[in-house]
Amino acid sequence: MDSLKHLVDYGVIGLLIVLSLWALAVAIERWLYYRRVSPTEFPNIQTLEIALTRRLVIIGTVAANAPYIGLLGTVLGIMLTFHTMGTSGTMAVSTIMVGLSLALKATAVGLLVAIPCVVLNNILRRRVMELLTLYKVQHGA
Repeated sequence: MDSLKHLVDYGVIGLLIVLSLWALAVAIERWLYYRRVSPTEFPNIQTLEIALTRRLVIIGTVAANAPYIGLLGTVLGIMLTFHTMGTSGTMAVSTIMVGLSLALKATAVGLLVAIPCVVLNNILRRRVMELLTLYKVQHGA
């Protein structure tokens, strides 16, 4: 069961950290692209929209799935706590509470990853809409 504890600590939380860094890198890249893009460079609005929305799905996917990955870590941590209680034969409240609180850290990390990703996704999608509207205004559509 020690491997399960390491899976929760390093696997689940490590995966969440990697996903958050990936989403942040995409968000920075997209924001820098939006600052330099000119809608007049594109022959039609569909081509512009494809260029603007490229890789945004990564941020949305991380935002949608991070809480579930955190929840998986919590479930694994609770299973580990119950297994430890069952095999040791002790029902000490302090042992149970420490195990459960450590299990819940995976959910907390999942939420800490998901919430900023939702915000970043909304900000970037808003900028996409602004650039598409600018294209329509410039082209009289």
